[in-house]
Amino acid sequence: MIAETVCSAVAAAGLGIAVVTAYRKRYLTATRIAAYALVPLGLVMTGVVQWLADTAFSPVAWAGFGVLGLSWLMFATTRTVERRRGGTRKERKAAREAATPAATAPGASAPALGQAPARGQSPAPRQMPAAQRDDDFSDIEAILKKHGI
Repeated sequence: MIAETVCSAVAAAGLGIAVVTAYRKRYLTATRIAAYALVPLGLVMTGVVQWLADTAFSPVAWAGFGVLGLSWLMFATTRTVERRRGGTRKERKAAREAATPAATAPGASAPALGQAPARGQSPAPRQMPAAQRDDDFSDIEAILKKHGI
């Protein structure tokens, strides 16, 4: 009974503040204040306040919150342990198998790929035949001569 009275008084005070704010030509702010002021009144009218009061003073409800907390703690602990171990046994086995790729195709006698360059080294540049290089430079020379360079 006291909670309903307090919520109604808060709503009335909030609506009074909203009226004063609207009188000062701040309509957007006044509307927002009125919306906030009507929330406690709506909670009282829907019965949420009564339900919360009944729950707050119920030992069974508090025991239920304790069980929920214990359940959450167990989930968090198992997730932490699973992350440290690297997952389930099947997941660890699959990860080990994926980490060692096969270098040769089935039935092949040599690796499919050549030796990779060492870290920090770039692969060797591809060389063009001399005739093709001369063709490229002759085109460039012709363009430069045309422009008088």
